[in-house]
Amino acid sequence: MDFIELLKALILGLVEGMTEFAPVSSTGHMIIVDDMWLKTEEFLGMYSANTFKIVVQLGSILAVVVVMWKRLLSLVGLYKIKGQPANRKFNLIHVIVGMLPAVVLGFAFKDYIDDYLFGVKPVIFSLVAGAILMIVADKFGPKRPTVTTLDKISYGQALKIGLVQCLSLWPGFSRSGATISGGVLLGLDHKTAADFTFIMAVPIMAGASLVSVMKNWQYMSMDYIGFYAVGFVSAFVFALLSIKFFLILIDKIKLTPFAIYRIILAIVLAIIVF
Repeated sequence: MDFIELLKALILGLVEGMTEFAPVSSTGHMIIVDDMWLKTEEFLGMYSANTFKIVVQLGSILAVVVVMWKRLLSLVGLYKIKGQPANRKFNLIHVIVGMLPAVVLGFAFKDYIDDYLFGVKPVIFSLVAGAILMIVADKFGPKRPTVTTLDKISYGQALKIGLVQCLSLWPGFSRSGATISGGVLLGLDHKTAADFTFIMAVPIMAGASLVSVMKNWQYMSMDYIGFYAVGFVSAFVFALLSIKFFLILIDKIKLTPFAIYRIILAIVLAIIVF
């Protein structure tokens, strides 16, 4: 692969890493940047380009593992977090219950999503739909959240958040935007909802990447390894720089400013595309 193609992978990794944790949709932003400017489909092919947009998110997920490794190990009993109550509630079952709905629907509609929703026009509509949900969450969520730590999340709340997460199968809707909004409406504060979102993202994105690679293996080539590697490393580095900043930011400004950005972006894109 030549320098320009690797530079495109670097740019897409940057876009992924900087947007993965904000409720603006990293996949949506990669689709916009790629379809309108970078055009990686021209040399990767449609299915391989779509697979890249899923697999590159593993770089961001690795950043979550690096930042939240103590909490992740505690889920399987391999680490005791200092100050954590002995009768802690949050465990691996919460994560499984939360991710199960999206896993089931993701398997069922994977081909449909690849064929019809990986494009700028569908993303424009999902940006607006996700923004509306985020504004609703900020406006109608409890003024005094009852769930302020992960250990206060119930299995029922985890399942309901997981059901809302299914909306993020629509590229551009945003996984973090959907799950944080769902969590806030169910009584979680913004930071706890974000923490739960990031922890759930580790297995669900690893699984989504594996499924995407397996389904599109015949469209991929060893010639693309360098492209994937550059995108992965770029996403990891920039995600590592942004994750802690976002966790502080979401607790202060909530969801509405991100929703306004999404609506403005959708309007600009609509003017360009339509």
